[in-house]
Amino acid sequence: MTTFDSRFSATRRLILQGAATVVLIGPGDNRFSLTPAFAAANDRYPEDAFKQKSAADAIKSLYGKTAEPSDKVKLDAPEIAENGAVVPIAVSTTLADVTSIAFLVSENPNALAASYQIPPGTLPNVSNRLKMAKTSNVIAIVEAGGKLYSATKEVKVTVGGCGG
Repeated sequence: MTTFDSRFSATRRLILQGAATVVLIGPGDNRFSLTPAFAAANDRYPEDAFKQKSAADAIKSLYGKTAEPSDKVKLDAPEIAENGAVVPIAVSTTLADVTSIAFLVSENPNALAASYQIPPGTLPNVSNRLKMAKTSNVIAIVEAGGKLYSATKEVKVTVGGCGG
């Protein structure tokens, strides 16, 4: 047997032993299982909202109401994005009782880019990298205390994103 074969066999044995250990231990106590949390988080996946073509329709589908602009919602996005495939954005707010945050890109084929449920006691700060088809308004929607608040910023795209 060559050195490569013996190293391969040793690695294979180690992997198989690890797999057997995981099978013997099992999923463990439900307090540490991710399955219930994963299922609960996906119970309300807003599939319809992600299919909407306009920002107004996506907001209506996601929340059922309109948002008002607020200086308490801070949207951090570049003025010029050199690559539309990876546009860094972030939103933070000083509003109390934030329950969700969403990002929309007006000129994308589908306006809703991301939607987050914010658990109680969590700091309402979210960042992401969006794919943008072309120069467009980026809208951040924050749901707090049962009302919707927004911030908007135009981002100029110089190299194509989802449109090519």
